[in-house]
Amino acid sequence: MKKQLVALCLGFMTIGLYAQKDELKNAEKAIKGGDFKTAQTIIESLDAMEETMDEKYKAQYYFLKGQTYGTRDVKKAAEAYNKLITYENQIGKKKYTKEAEPKLNDLLQFVSKKAINFYNEEKDYKNAAENFYLTYQLSPKDTSFLYNAAVSASLAKDYEKSLGYYKKLQELGYTGIATEFYAVNKASGEVENLGNKANRDTMVKLGQYSNPTNKVTESKKADIIKNIAYIYVNEGKTEEAMVALQEARKNDPKDLNLLLNEAQLYIKLEKMDKFAALMQEAIRLDPNNPTLFFNLGVVNQNEKKIDEALEYYKKAIELKPDYVDAYMNLAVAILSGEQSIVDEMNNNLSNNKKYNELEKQQKDLYKKALPFLEKADELNRSEETVKSLLNIYDILEYTDKADALRVVYKKMRE
Repeated sequence: MKKQLVALCLGFMTIGLYAQKDELKNAEKAIKGGDFKTAQTIIESLDAMEETMDEKYKAQYYFLKGQTYGTRDVKKAAEAYNKLITYENQIGKKKYTKEAEPKLNDLLQFVSKKAINFYNEEKDYKNAAENFYLTYQLSPKDTSFLYNAAVSASLAKDYEKSLGYYKKLQELGYTGIATEFYAVNKASGEVENLGNKANRDTMVKLGQYSNPTNKVTESKKADIIKNIAYIYVNEGKTEEAMVALQEARKNDPKDLNLLLNEAQLYIKLEKMDKFAALMQEAIRLDPNNPTLFFNLGVVNQNEKKIDEALEYYKKAIELKPDYVDAYMNLAVAILSGEQSIVDEMNNNLSNNKKYNELEKQQKDLYKKALPFLEKADELNRSEETVKSLLNIYDILEYTDKADALRVVYKKMRE
């Protein structure tokens, strides 16, 4: 009985080998005829036999599988070609590798071009990210594709994927430093990046290009840390963002955007002293930036340091004469002194002399704030500016101005 069973098993194995051979022939025939649907059906029926497939047919199976999927399923096709190359290296017999390698490179170029088109032409960053990452999977040594995938995913607001890609780049020690090969196009006179040295040198030899030059790109290490920080900021992960931003600033201490993002986090954490310190540092980096002075004005105003706030707002206006918010905040800061006057007036209702003195102080305060409020209204009229002006005109008894503005206010309210 045992011998009979062995014989039966051997019979099944023989049938299996013949079936594999015939199926691969049929798949090859379908591919040559352009019938990829039939070829795929055959290949899928053989997938379960991959591990036990006879050595004589395994390389052919991988090669045909790569052809079957091709650009219709780049990932499966590339996986098949890579398995083929690895397998033939192992057995020391390269029957299909020479044909597979250029096909694999064609797939790489196909996906890479798709990714670049999605990114540059269609601005479809989601698909750009997917195709850049697929290109990296097809050729893991080309880590620049992983960097492009990270950038694209971030632009698509897929922060989880982008963060994963950036962290992978850090693990790989990616710097992005590379040599670019340029030459002058004789027909157009423009300097062009010709991809690689061999291609550039060939073009120069053919006489189509001249003046070959090389350029070494800058490291992207600091950018990666910076982008990780920005992702944490966008996700509202304050503590992680703070750690990442501080790390990024160590690499690039003069980057104003990094500094401002860190400062913004201190606002969320209600650490206004640290915010103010960073704003002072920002002004040293960019002394002609009106927004920085405006922000310092806001910080000091919130801390009741009105004199300091006024100076910062005035500096912002000096740098940017049409800075509406600075004019408005100047007026508000000046009028912040009104409450104490009003409180004292209420305490002196029976003291006419003192009350009149205080009333004059109040009106002087309005007169001091009025030019800044009028300028804000002139630059950008709104219901708020008109209402504020109306109140002051009424208090100061500027009847003509108040009556003219009341008509405007009524129309705005309607």
